[in-house]
Amino acid sequence: MKIFSDNPFPILILKQQTSVRCLDLSASRTKIAVVDEHNTCLVYDVNSKELLYQEPNANSVAWNTQCDDMLCFSGNGLLNIKASNFPVHQQKLQGFVVGFCGSKIFCLHVYAMVAVEVPQSAPMYQYLERKQFKDAYRVACMGVTDKNWQSLAHEAIESLDFVTAKRAFIRTRDLRYLELIHNIEERRRRGEYDDQLFLADIYAYQGKFSEAAKLYKRAGQPQRALNMYTDLRMFEHAKDYIGAGDPQDKKMLISKQADWAKNINEPRAAADMYLSAGEHLKAIEIIGDHGWGDMLIDVARKLDKAEREALNKCAKYFKKMEQYAYAAETYTKMGDTKQLTLLHVESRNWEAAFNLVERHSEYKDDVYVPYAQWLAENDRFEEAQKAFHKAGRQSDAVKVLEQLTHNAVMENRFNDAGYYYWMLSMQCLEIAGADEKKKDEMLSKFHDFQRRAEIYNVYHNIQRYTDEPFTSHLPDALFNMSRFLLHAMIKDIPIGVSKVNTLYALAKQSRTTGAFKLARYAFEKLQSLRIPPRFQESIDLGSVTIRSKPFHDGEDSLPMCYRCSTTNPLLNNLGNQCINCAQPFVYSFSTFDVLPLVEFVLEDGITDEVAVQLIEMVAPKKQARSQYREDTNTQTLRMDDFNDDINDDPFTQRLMSFEQGGSDFQPVVVSRSVLESMDRSHVIVKRWPQPLKYQYFKSLMPDVSITKCDSCQQLYHTDDYELLVLQKNYCPFCRKQTADH
Repeated sequence: MKIFSDNPFPILILKQQTSVRCLDLSASRTKIAVVDEHNTCLVYDVNSKELLYQEPNANSVAWNTQCDDMLCFSGNGLLNIKASNFPVHQQKLQGFVVGFCGSKIFCLHVYAMVAVEVPQSAPMYQYLERKQFKDAYRVACMGVTDKNWQSLAHEAIESLDFVTAKRAFIRTRDLRYLELIHNIEERRRRGEYDDQLFLADIYAYQGKFSEAAKLYKRAGQPQRALNMYTDLRMFEHAKDYIGAGDPQDKKMLISKQADWAKNINEPRAAADMYLSAGEHLKAIEIIGDHGWGDMLIDVARKLDKAEREALNKCAKYFKKMEQYAYAAETYTKMGDTKQLTLLHVESRNWEAAFNLVERHSEYKDDVYVPYAQWLAENDRFEEAQKAFHKAGRQSDAVKVLEQLTHNAVMENRFNDAGYYYWMLSMQCLEIAGADEKKKDEMLSKFHDFQRRAEIYNVYHNIQRYTDEPFTSHLPDALFNMSRFLLHAMIKDIPIGVSKVNTLYALAKQSRTTGAFKLARYAFEKLQSLRIPPRFQESIDLGSVTIRSKPFHDGEDSLPMCYRCSTTNPLLNNLGNQCINCAQPFVYSFSTFDVLPLVEFVLEDGITDEVAVQLIEMVAPKKQARSQYREDTNTQTLRMDDFNDDINDDPFTQRLMSFEQGGSDFQPVVVSRSVLESMDRSHVIVKRWPQPLKYQYFKSLMPDVSITKCDSCQQLYHTDDYELLVLQKNYCPFCRKQTADH
C-alpha cells in the first residue's frame, strides 16, 4: 500500500496472501518485487496487478536504479541477477542484497556493508540474442569490457542498426568502421536502399570475403566482388565473378594481377601478364628497364607495324641496351628511315649509314655532318674535311673546331685549346688552298689561329705554374715563356688568358734569374691590375723586397739578335723581334730560348721547288789557300783563314742589309748563288702546304742541333724535343704520334 506523510489514509497497491519478508519498488515505480515467507521472489506489475514472474530461493531483493527491467536477489549463498524475462544469472555471494546501482550491488554481510562490482556482460548478451540492441546498449553503458562493446557493435552493424553500432564503435574508437557507417549513411541519403549491398560491404570490412562476394552477386553487383578480390590479390577467386563473354573484365583482372606481380618484385611474370592483357607499353617498359633484349625483340616482332608507339619504345630501349641490330630491325619494320639513319650514326655504323644515304639523299646532312664531327674528335681532320665537302658544308669543319676550342678555353683546358687552334689553322689553310674565293679570309684566320695556338700552348704551362704547387719546368724556361707570352699579348689578349698570371710568373722568375729591372716592371704592372686574393700577399711582399735589388737586368739573361748581334732588352714594346733590325726571334718551342737562326726570303723568280733543289745540292768546296807564301825577299805564314771564310760567306755579307733604326723590317734576300753556296745541313725549311710559301732559316751556329716537327713546323732544341717525345709519345704542340715522325 502507499502511505503518505500528509494523509492518514493509505492507498492499497497490491494484496499479498503470505507474509512479506522483503520488497522493493523499481525506479519508475511500475514494478514491485516481493520476497515472501516461503523465500519466493514475486514480481508484479503495479498498474495491472499481474504477477510477471517468480523466482525461488530468495531472502532479499533490490531493483537496479538505472535499469527498470533488471533486479537482483540473494539466497542460499548465491547472487541472482535477472534482466527482463531472461534466465537468471548466478554467482556466489554471502549476505543480504540491500541495493543495486548500475554495475554495483550493495550487500550486508553480518555487520559489514560490501559493494560488489558485477559486470553486465551476461544481460547484454541476452539482449543481443533477441536483437534488442537499444536495451543491450543501455546495459552495456552500466559497465562491460571492450570486447563486449566490440561484440555489441558488430552485432548491431550486421543487423543494420547503424545508430547503436555507431555509438558502440565510438566507445571502442574504431575509426575504420565509423567511416564505413558514415559512407553507408551518405549513400542512404542519396537514395540507395539496398541493404544487401550495405551488408556485403560490412562483411568485406569484417574479413568475411566469401559471404560478401555472394551478397554482391545476389544484389546484382558481381563487379564489386571482382574488384574486392583483385584488390585483395585473390585472383583465383576473382575469376569466378568475371562476366560471361566479357573480355574487358578479363583484361582488367590480368592487368591488376600484373600490377601486383610488379609490386612484389616479380617483373618477368608481370611482363607476361601485361602482354596477355594487351598492355604492351607497360610490358615493354618492364622488359626494357631490366635489359631483357631477347624477350623485347620477341615482343617487337609480334607487334603490328601500326603500333608505332610501342615499336618506337622498343627501339629506344634497344639503343639504351646498345642492341643496335635489334633497334635497326625495329625501325625497318616501322619504315622509319630517318630514325634508322640516326641510329646508324649514333652506333657509329658509318658504312650502313652511307649505304642508306645513297638510297635516300635527303638524309645526307644527318650522316655526313656527325661523321665529320666524329672524325674531328678523333683527330682525323683530313677525312672530316672530305665528309663536310660531301655534305656541302665545308665551313662547318671550322665552326665545329671553333666550338671545341671555345669550350676548352671556358673549361681552362688551355693545352687542348692550343691544340684545337692549331687544327683550326690547318683546316683554314686547306680551305684556302681549295677555294680561291676564300683564300684571303682563310689565310688571315690561319695566321690568327697559329698565333692563338702558340699563346694558349704557352699559357697552359704558366697557368699550371700559378695554380699548382709543383712544376716540371726550370726557372729559365718559365722566365722565357712568360716573357714570350707578355710580348705576344701586346696587340690583344685572347679569352681566358690571364695577364695577372703571366706577370706574376714573370715577376717571380725574373727575380730568380737576376732580371731585377723586369721584375720591378712586372710588380708595378700587377699593382694596377685586379689581383686574386691568393696572390695579394705575395705580390705586396715582392713589390717591397724588389726595391732592395739593383735597377738593371743581368747580362746573361738579355737576348741577342743573331742577325745584327744587337743585345736586346728583356722588355720590348715591338714584341718578339730585334729592336735594331726588326728581325723576328725564332724560339725553341720547349724552353723558349732564342735559336741561332735567321730567316731569309728568295729573290723574285725563284720558286720553292728550285730553292730546295739548290739548297740540297752539294756546295762546291772552296779551293784551299796556301798557308805558306814565299817571294824573293820574304817568307810568310797566314793564320787568319777562318776570318776570311766568314767574310767570304755571301749569306753573312747580306745579314747587314738593313737600315739601322728603321721602322720597316727588311728581310734577308738571297739569290741563286747564295743558295748554291749554302750547306744544306745548316738550312731549315718549313714546308707549308699551298697556298703558303716555304719559310727558310739559316743556322749561324751549326753546332747547335735543332729539330723541326714536320707536322706543325715548330722548332726545338733536339735534346729537348727528343725528351718530350719520349715522355708523351707525340709532338708537344701538334700531338702527332711518334711513329709518324
